[in-house]
Amino acid sequence: MNALAVAGAAVAAFVLSGGYYGALAARLARLSPAYAGQRRSAAATAAVELVRNAVLALVVAGLADGLGVTAPGPALLLALALWAAFPAVLLAGSVFHERVPVALAAIHAGDWLLKLLVVTLVVGLPG
Repeated sequence: MNALAVAGAAVAAFVLSGGYYGALAARLARLSPAYAGQRRSAAATAAVELVRNAVLALVVAGLADGLGVTAPGPALLLALALWAAFPAVLLAGSVFHERVPVALAAIHAGDWLLKLLVVTLVVGLPG
């Protein structure tokens, strides 16, 4: 496992996700009071998100390494499989059981798809 690739993937996911949610901030505020009210400090948010993305990158790197993923095609397939098995399933459950608005779940699903694609490509290709 390449530690530099894991760190790079975590930072790339952090930046991509931040830009994604930043671009959708107005829509998020209309969909959920959690995005309309007072937010946590930027420093706390950055720290939490970097740790979350580091855990994601580390787990995906371990899976990619264990599965022998070393080319873009298998990396993309792994990302899509992980997305379908975890974020998509969890978010579908939140829509059905907790009545989360479909549009809000779709925004989160898009973030997770982008994150998993970039992380899997960064850690799954030879450096």
